[in-house]
Amino acid sequence: MINFFDPASDIDLGTPARDSEVQVSLNIDGRAISVPAGTSVMRAAALLGTSIPKLCATDSLEAFGSCRMCMVEIDGMRGYPASCTTPVSEGMVVRTQTARLGDLRRNVMELYISDHPLDCLTCSANGNCELQSVAGQVGLREVRYGYAGDNHLAEAKDVSNPYFDYEPSKCIVCSRCVRACEDIQGTFALTISGRGFDSRVAAAGGDNFLNSECVSCGACVQACPTATLTEKSLVQIGQPERAVITTCAYCGVGCSFRAEMKGDQLVRMVPDKNGGANHGHACVKGRFAWGYATHPDRITTPMIRKHIDDPWQEVSWDEAVSYAASELRRIQLKYGRDSIGGITSSRCTNEEAYLVQKLVRTAFGNNNVDTCARVCHSPTGYGLKQTLGESAGTQSFDSVMLADVILVIGANPTDAHPVFGSQLKRRLRQGAKLIVIDPRRIDLVDSPHARAELHLQLRPGTNVAMLNALAHVIVTEGLLDQGFVDSRCEAAEFARWRDFVSLADNAPEALGPICGVPAEQIRAAARLYANGANAAIYYGLGVTEHSQGSTAVMGIANLAMATGNIGREGVGVNPLRGQNNVQGSCDMGSFPHELPGYRHISNEGVRAEFEQAWGVTLQPDPGLRIPNMFEAALDGSFKALYCQGEDIAQSDPNTQHVTAALRAMECVVVQDIFLNETAKFAHVFLPGSSFLEKDGTFTNAERRISRVRKVMEPLAGKADWEATVALANALGYPMDYRHPSQIMDEIARLTPTFHRVSYAEIDRHGSLQWPCNDAAPDGTPTMHIGQFVRGKGRFMLTGYVPTDEKVNSRYPLLLTTGRILSQYNVGAQTRRTGNVAWHAQDRLEIHPSDAESRGIVEGDWVGIGSRAGQTVLRAQVTSRVAPGVVYTTFHFPESGANVITTDNSDWATNCPEYKVTAVEVVRVSQPSAWQQRYQAFSDEQRRLLKERRHSDQPETAEVHR
Repeated sequence: MINFFDPASDIDLGTPARDSEVQVSLNIDGRAISVPAGTSVMRAAALLGTSIPKLCATDSLEAFGSCRMCMVEIDGMRGYPASCTTPVSEGMVVRTQTARLGDLRRNVMELYISDHPLDCLTCSANGNCELQSVAGQVGLREVRYGYAGDNHLAEAKDVSNPYFDYEPSKCIVCSRCVRACEDIQGTFALTISGRGFDSRVAAAGGDNFLNSECVSCGACVQACPTATLTEKSLVQIGQPERAVITTCAYCGVGCSFRAEMKGDQLVRMVPDKNGGANHGHACVKGRFAWGYATHPDRITTPMIRKHIDDPWQEVSWDEAVSYAASELRRIQLKYGRDSIGGITSSRCTNEEAYLVQKLVRTAFGNNNVDTCARVCHSPTGYGLKQTLGESAGTQSFDSVMLADVILVIGANPTDAHPVFGSQLKRRLRQGAKLIVIDPRRIDLVDSPHARAELHLQLRPGTNVAMLNALAHVIVTEGLLDQGFVDSRCEAAEFARWRDFVSLADNAPEALGPICGVPAEQIRAAARLYANGANAAIYYGLGVTEHSQGSTAVMGIANLAMATGNIGREGVGVNPLRGQNNVQGSCDMGSFPHELPGYRHISNEGVRAEFEQAWGVTLQPDPGLRIPNMFEAALDGSFKALYCQGEDIAQSDPNTQHVTAALRAMECVVVQDIFLNETAKFAHVFLPGSSFLEKDGTFTNAERRISRVRKVMEPLAGKADWEATVALANALGYPMDYRHPSQIMDEIARLTPTFHRVSYAEIDRHGSLQWPCNDAAPDGTPTMHIGQFVRGKGRFMLTGYVPTDEKVNSRYPLLLTTGRILSQYNVGAQTRRTGNVAWHAQDRLEIHPSDAESRGIVEGDWVGIGSRAGQTVLRAQVTSRVAPGVVYTTFHFPESGANVITTDNSDWATNCPEYKVTAVEVVRVSQPSAWQQRYQAFSDEQRRLLKERRHSDQPETAEVHR
């Protein structure tokens, strides 16, 4: 197993690589080399092993040529050109080391040092400072220019940002941070203010970094060659000693990071420039918000209790697992085989999700297993399987760089998938056109140097009507790619669909008023998408979390097939998955009707294969979905749940319904790192492990399987997979895995799309995109090339059926929900980090006209009532939402966003309709009744946790009776 990595793999070659079939030969310091046309002299020299001094140059940014340290001599050229901005030419003769160059470089370095603090021994960058290294490289031994004149040494440090400091006295004005903000992140939040001697880096939009437009992605910190921008963790802990490559545990982008360690202490997370999903970039969560892993709230000792009103009792792992197993067996003996079930985690690894579903099917003896994808992207799995034949997105993220038209519907990439959002904006700056279909004016609609050509601000719940109207224009205006349809799709199904969308009822003039969007805007969007040489669709939970979520996914696939935008780079149907391993948890068979690889449990041949491998007889009928588990709990037939790494009490809709179901169960086993909202209803708590404490793999939204590597020992003594193994053995089903690689080997044997996946192959390639099998041993970045997985693509009829959730005089507004950049999902991780500096509570966005008519002003407490319940939030008056629509996030449990969402769900998958809730909003002066009950219950649960007893006390015996 590879844990440590050669720093040489991260060598900076000075300027970006060039891709050209034309090779240029030149001579550098008497040595010959051939490189692609367009390569800089600096990079060519670096490829020979010659390091030319540099300060403003880095291979993650285009050359700038400001520092003058990289001067070289070139035959036939006057002066001393900068090697970073000089491209190679055929026959060029270059000298990088001469006496004259040495003198010039030392003189330039003297000028830098003359206005720079000489505190190297106490500087946080000591030992890892480019200015320090280059000073040594050029042989600087004295500085002739003193500090008697004007200088910047007394400038005040900006420590406002929770994660990094800005020390302007150490700035050499190389502009690397500014260029990183522009070229990599695309926020354009930094600038060089002043001219000449007064030039300094400044953050726009505020008087310090915290209050500015900076999104704290850290690209500027990583680009800085001095200690001007420095991580606070580096200042506090010191320089790291080793690095381990691992994968971020936040969103579905799946960024690769170098976890830089000092002993067993994490110093910082540095984006891996070799990462296939992120190419050296990151966001505020992945780069900085990792402190939760060692937060004091972590529970690291197993606990049990008989009733949820009892204090917790700390016990050994053996005691906790034995007690959980005995309770599960007792309940099955009393209530029947199907009275228990499990939920796998999209936060945990593929291997851990696989083991939980295997545990349920073997040790529990039923198929009552589900995952959080039920409440987010289950319509993606269903809709894409029906149309294209595979339950996953079609492209890699890099594919967007070849798109000419990009349609984003029901997604907010810059907040929910920020690294991909930056890449998308980069493509827009290169000239691609953008269409946004969203009830809310997301940042992509109008951001620096990246604006939408069209924003179709539709009413929540009308996605299917919008997609049908777009399809109508494409068909009736002759914008189809008929050749693609004829060769790649089922003719009869296409004809039915064509006739259906051609109906006048599906015209923009008929559906536009339903959507709240002018018909001409819809026609313009359809023409732009259909006429793009390469047109790609990206969608998120704003598509799936509806009563017609599966229908909308099929409608998106229909559009892509009808225009031939499938099966090559720059196009495709691309679901932006929410959690880090929601794709993987689905791949691993976490649904009650599917075994790993999306194969139905009723298929005798498939079932026989698993029965032989697992040594049990499997039930042929699908088990309970999560909503079915809740209903069965309330009617008394479902009595126990093993919940790994999911907080259903906060994340699932109609919170009061969910908590009533949890109260009705006799044994809830929660495996997590904190006492989350679900754990407050638990009887057994098994301490979980963070991504830093385990080995395994995550699968991101582009089907990329990446390694998760342990950088520290599990604080609770076991990784999550080890806890599941222990529970299976206690239940009498033997599991004998000594390392997660063995679990992956079993997955590969039993899952056709994973047949060639192994840790060795992932290490060799860096990552692999499934399908990865004998037909595609190196993986499959682009799906459906030549033919669809199902053979011929199938068009599906997508009739628009209005949601049952309708506005009326009592509930005249529509509430929709989403995420925000600095917080993540239920907030269990990000709320325990410095990210609360930007977003310390959920707020309700309301349009100025709706606020004015209700007497609401910015910051007021407002009550939001629906058919399901009521909660209270602070108001944020903004035109981001349209009149008649309100919006909130769901990152703080006390906010109760899901108290007001109803249990309406998608017709095919039961995915909840989070995005459409009829509400009324009024000014209030106190929390809602639910919030008061919640606070009292949470306070009591915290007291019971604080008063937990150890297993050597006599009360422990009472729990076991």
